[in-house]
Amino acid sequence: MKTSLATVTLSGDLLEKLEACAAAGFHGVEIFENDFLLSDRKAGEVRQIAADLGLEIIALQPFRDFEALPDEMMANNFKRARRKFELMRELGTNKLLICSNVSPHTIDSTDKAAEDLHKLAQMAAEYGMQIGFEALAWGKHTYTYEQAWDIVSKADHPNLGIILDSFHIYARHSNLELMKQIPADKITLVQLADAPDLKMMDVLQFSRHFRCFPGQGDFAVVEFMQVLKQLGYNDYVSHEIFNDEFRASSARAKAVDGMRSLIWLEDQTRAQAPHIEVKNTSSSHAPAATDLDIAFVEFAIEEKSGQPLVTLLDQLGFTETHRHKSKNVSLYRQGGINLVINKEIESIAHTHFLLHGVSVCALGLGTPNPQQMLDRARHYLCPEFRHQTRPGELNIPAIKGVGDSLIYFVDNSKGAAQQSAAAQQAFYDVDFNEIADASTGAGLKRIDHISQTVTPSDFLSASFFYKSVFNFNCDLNQDLNDLYGLVVSKTLTNADKRIRIPLNMSASIETSAQRFMRQSKGSGFQQIACECDDIFAAARRVDQRYVLQIPANYYEDLDAKYSLPAEQLAQMQALNILYDRDAKGEFFHFYTKEVHGVFFEILQRNGYERYGEANAHVRMACQTKEYKERQERINALLQNN
Repeated sequence: MKTSLATVTLSGDLLEKLEACAAAGFHGVEIFENDFLLSDRKAGEVRQIAADLGLEIIALQPFRDFEALPDEMMANNFKRARRKFELMRELGTNKLLICSNVSPHTIDSTDKAAEDLHKLAQMAAEYGMQIGFEALAWGKHTYTYEQAWDIVSKADHPNLGIILDSFHIYARHSNLELMKQIPADKITLVQLADAPDLKMMDVLQFSRHFRCFPGQGDFAVVEFMQVLKQLGYNDYVSHEIFNDEFRASSARAKAVDGMRSLIWLEDQTRAQAPHIEVKNTSSSHAPAATDLDIAFVEFAIEEKSGQPLVTLLDQLGFTETHRHKSKNVSLYRQGGINLVINKEIESIAHTHFLLHGVSVCALGLGTPNPQQMLDRARHYLCPEFRHQTRPGELNIPAIKGVGDSLIYFVDNSKGAAQQSAAAQQAFYDVDFNEIADASTGAGLKRIDHISQTVTPSDFLSASFFYKSVFNFNCDLNQDLNDLYGLVVSKTLTNADKRIRIPLNMSASIETSAQRFMRQSKGSGFQQIACECDDIFAAARRVDQRYVLQIPANYYEDLDAKYSLPAEQLAQMQALNILYDRDAKGEFFHFYTKEVHGVFFEILQRNGYERYGEANAHVRMACQTKEYKERQERINALLQNN
């Protein structure tokens, strides 16, 4: 598979886009005409820059409103086309992409459209060029690929073929039956785009704002690729994405996302249809994602500003059980939960602290095969990170995660045959000295989920990072009501749900999510949810000064909704415990107040499988109230001083 990306997909000027495509490893680019028009580079210069970067300019696009116009208008169209062919010769490309006419003057006649395209193909042949015709999903008369193929077939010229664009096909709810009959040599180019399943939206607005890379949406892009393979198509596949978030993001980061998407798409096609021969692609397969769990969560802090977090951990029943042999790093444990508190000045954690303040800087994922997970991460283009360690210390492999966080791969294969005795030990048994036994504390036993708040421009990228690299399942988006806007949430889980990562984002500047983003100066882990067996015992263990206070009105509504026993409801109100119920069971949970924007949730599941989304608006409103009260106290102190 030869890979390309249309420059319209990325932010920046033409040179920035070309450099981003080359850095991500694409073989070619489609030049979007506006990108060239706004560049101060001549066509010959662009051709040379692309060649120096190792990129082939595979097409110029789009050529609009050409076919099936009255004869008096067609003369100018052929004049325009000749100028484009001359430009293409200078650019060093031989494909011109024509999208179906949207002009109100276009004639509803496939015969006329075919006649005009045949004449254009004749002109293209004089220049040694190829024409690709594409049905825009909002075309005036031609808006499905079936109609476009009918016109191309009637035109019957060797220099004319069809463009197959997954977005336009699926946006019009077309099936792939006709596509299976199109000869591969009549496909001029394949363009790829996914999109969320947004029903009843104007198709033009849908196209202009909601396209995304394959795997980031809901379209059947794997089936689309399977059909191409069965046809024997062996040329370029190219991303053409119109998306507001993409154009607000780093061109280089989005180009890497695009290449990761194509790798994922190839892997999925191979996995679901192993009998299909895959050509012109790497022979390497993605190593399987091994069984994973959360080995540790690491906080970057310093002594003074980090003390409120340490105090909160003590309230929640965590014990400092280990200290690092050579670094200012402590381990706090309870049940199966490991929280690393890193105060080391000479560390990547301290750099994270300088950038983001007291914050979660890393997540450790336990796996029976760290090298296999590292190889999988490399396969999906994840930057690797390795520590400087002293002799005898573990050098745990890591990759760059979302934002500035790291993800470590920790060997959890106890009992298996290993290369060394150290590999059979927990990470803290090798690098740390034990100073105390872990107590039962508040009865917390494991991390149930850990939520990450990201920028709107990182939302698709972050969800696809977990989906591709870790093979996580991805839920549909949910809208959560904040007092000052909407928070969009999507949960990613591994197969056995030992790891659950809700992703949250908001474009509304006063929501709790945006408040966290301002405080932490970027994307980060905001919530750590810990499971217990007795929520009431856990809540009694924590001083209520550290617990998020819930209004009495909530409990009156809860009583009306569920008719809970009066004594139980009174205890819940006294301890600020929230409640939800579904067909499979009950859910009890309470929240701590925020410390540097981060908060803990303590929960008890009795068969319940969701996350208490019904109470999300309560939590966010109470957090906002608590934040405002804290700010008022700070302002009062400042005024008094």
